[in-house]
Amino acid sequence: MNIPCQIKTKDVFEYFVEICSIPHGSGNTKQISDFCVEFAIRHGLKYRQDEYNNVIISKPASPGYSAHPNVILQGHLDMVCEKQSGCDIDFKNEGLRLRCDGTYIFADETTLGADDGIAVAMILAILADKAAVHPPLTAVFTTDEEVGMTGAANIDLTDIKSKILINIDSEEEGILTVSCAGGSKCEISIPVKYTSCKNNVFDICVSGLMGGHSGTEINSGRFNANVLMAGLLAFLKEKHNIRVCCVNGGSKDNAIARECSASIEIDSDMDTVCSFCKSYFSGIDLKNEKDFNFKVSESNKINSFDDKTSNCVIGFLSSVPNGVIKMNDNLKDLVQTSLNLGRVRCKDNKLYAVVSVRSSVDEEKEELVFRLREIADKFCATMKVSGEYPAWEYKHESRLRNIMTRVYENMFFVKPQIKAIHAGLECGLLCGKISGLDAVSFGPDILDIHTPQERLDIKSVERMYDYLINVLKEL
Repeated sequence: MNIPCQIKTKDVFEYFVEICSIPHGSGNTKQISDFCVEFAIRHGLKYRQDEYNNVIISKPASPGYSAHPNVILQGHLDMVCEKQSGCDIDFKNEGLRLRCDGTYIFADETTLGADDGIAVAMILAILADKAAVHPPLTAVFTTDEEVGMTGAANIDLTDIKSKILINIDSEEEGILTVSCAGGSKCEISIPVKYTSCKNNVFDICVSGLMGGHSGTEINSGRFNANVLMAGLLAFLKEKHNIRVCCVNGGSKDNAIARECSASIEIDSDMDTVCSFCKSYFSGIDLKNEKDFNFKVSESNKINSFDDKTSNCVIGFLSSVPNGVIKMNDNLKDLVQTSLNLGRVRCKDNKLYAVVSVRSSVDEEKEELVFRLREIADKFCATMKVSGEYPAWEYKHESRLRNIMTRVYENMFFVKPQIKAIHAGLECGLLCGKISGLDAVSFGPDILDIHTPQERLDIKSVERMYDYLINVLKEL
């Protein structure tokens, strides 16, 4: 694949292509972790790899910079693995099928993983560049950021003396992120009892939704397929005697579900079911979901949930709050608290649902978790909370932020935006491990992350890599 780029970013894109050739979905990071270790050995750099596949690589300062404070460069090794319906890629064993149109790099029918593969590529390029001018560097590559930040939560940083962190996990050029929400994962399970089907059984599939990141896109008006299906099941239940046979939707906790399928037993025929589906969806403003589609077909299911289980499943799924709960009172357009019904699965005689909760206010996050637990109890479900990570609080005095702002202004003749975001970043966890850590997150333009439409802007990578090099010179 030919990527039109400047000579100084040639290594960045070569590393990125190599990263994309290695399977590195969340929970499958040993191979990409070993790749970073091999890189360190090949370049004669000190490294440390832990049992969570986190990797830390150190590089001495360039001549004249040894007295400068150490700087941490940080990104995560895992990616969200989403694909179009019908795509045959095996994320656990295959690399991505990259494409380039001269403006963007993207992957064929799948997510690209530029979140956060481009950060890893940029950092590796700096570590490999013997001519780069910089202070002492500590590269911190964490794992499983996309599924609860477990790598950052468990990494040992007691030997790291740096008080400066540049995180490269933001997706919009010209924005310096200085604060983010905290979050947690709520896993709900409902025991399932089955009975033999006595009426017609139909499969209903909702597909073609835009999806997106459940932090950055949660207030964009994009519909969640799991939520649409829950509403449809409740709507059908009001009109007919139905039993649920199964519900499966979404693939990632932190991605807005694009597809959901359900099988139902109902005392009606296909024409009536189709008519009711059309009636339900016609009452929802789906004009921005241009590829939205639903399909009803005959099913070969022979067992359905019994009446009590069906009522609990429909009641729970249609009662779970979803989307924005509260906006920030002081910062325009900033979501303060939200949640996302990311995954629904039927497995091992249970229905599982995973809800991602986010808030920049810890009390509101805990209140929402408590509310979910109450809903779960009401419908005979149990709930487990995991993957908790803290909010990253705004630092009123920041030398790093001042330097990065000044360098950006000098290079591009415009001030960068200083922003807090609703998505989760590892900065909060790392700040909790290193007292007094001064942190800023930035990155190049990446469009539609966590969806198969994800695209990486080539020119933006060139500008932001050049920007990073200039920031390091000033530190």
